[in-house]
Amino acid sequence: MSLDIDFGAHNEEVKEVWRRFNEGDPIRVPMILGLSSRFTVLSDDPEKNPKGITYRDYFLDPDVMFEQQLQHQYWIRHNLLHDIELGIPDVWTANVDFQNSFTQLWYGCELRFIEGDVPDTPPCLTDENKWEFIEQGAPEPFDGWMGRVREYYERFGELAATREFHGRPVQVGGVPGQGTDGPFTIACALRGATEICLDMYTDPDFYHALMELLVEGCIRRVYAFREWLGRPAQSTVWGFADDSIQLVSDATYRELILPYHRRLIDEFGADGPNSIHLCGDATHLFKTIRDELKVQSFDTGFPVDHGWLREELGPDVRINGGPHVEVLRSGTPGQVREEARRILQSGIMEGGRFVLREGNNLAPGTPVENVAAMYEACREYGRYGDDGNGE
Repeated sequence: MSLDIDFGAHNEEVKEVWRRFNEGDPIRVPMILGLSSRFTVLSDDPEKNPKGITYRDYFLDPDVMFEQQLQHQYWIRHNLLHDIELGIPDVWTANVDFQNSFTQLWYGCELRFIEGDVPDTPPCLTDENKWEFIEQGAPEPFDGWMGRVREYYERFGELAATREFHGRPVQVGGVPGQGTDGPFTIACALRGATEICLDMYTDPDFYHALMELLVEGCIRRVYAFREWLGRPAQSTVWGFADDSIQLVSDATYRELILPYHRRLIDEFGADGPNSIHLCGDATHLFKTIRDELKVQSFDTGFPVDHGWLREELGPDVRINGGPHVEVLRSGTPGQVREEARRILQSGIMEGGRFVLREGNNLAPGTPVENVAAMYEACREYGRYGDDGNGE
């Protein structure tokens, strides 16, 4: 199956939509999709995953990862309507991709392959070994799995140098290690969410020692990766994530997590405007994050009261969000269309800084018809009037 549309006309519309959005004079809400490799790797559809590869194949063989990255992009560019360039690009891009496991793997957690799911790492810090972990300190930037990142990147370069895909050249794109999934989220992954929340109050010395280690380790790694990749060492604008902060109150966030976020922002995003990705519902923290970290763009999850969030943050803050992924995966096109309409008419469009997307990360098995229904609703109900306020 492939989209029966004029790719050229679609791509011209997309360019204009984003140009006007970025200039602050939007004609309609843009629509994006969060599409990790799991959308195709975990599919049994031979068009999405023609060789039936598994995440074991994908993680452990750079040649397999390289080829699947290209197949993944080809299928998306010919089947899913959203506001990106569709069809064959001038150049394909292959990214080294270890999902959300790369930091835990770098710190020595065990990699587990799970049938029907992305690979994961069980918590590796216990009451017995947690202080030994602190004493060891953060690994060197290219130790362990970060060294594997560099090996895969170099192998991708070798493959791209002699590879064409559907008549177009291939370039190497991004790699893990240049950003962070967030120090508190990583602490939860290393220690366990329940355990780290208890440590906050029953063993605060360990909690703060761990958070300091994670932040300083991240900073050293980012600088090392920038040097390796030939990129500027300094930056004044930054984007990061920390999904697990949804577990805490605003007071706890301010006291026990914000200082570590501020350390990262002071290092990499001192001037802003910065951005943050937060799955789940951390909206009770957004105003604090906006004010304290110079964040002006929020990538949201679910559940989110979009109308309330716009009132909370004001018209100048960019918000990305939309229907729950399960509505998109198991609902009908009519239900998806109605949910997209409801969100678009909630007041979220005020100010012209809303981007429609799934909340959050499109699930494998989502019908293309449901994505098309969301896009059609976006084009119909996401148009702005002359005043640019969604009226």
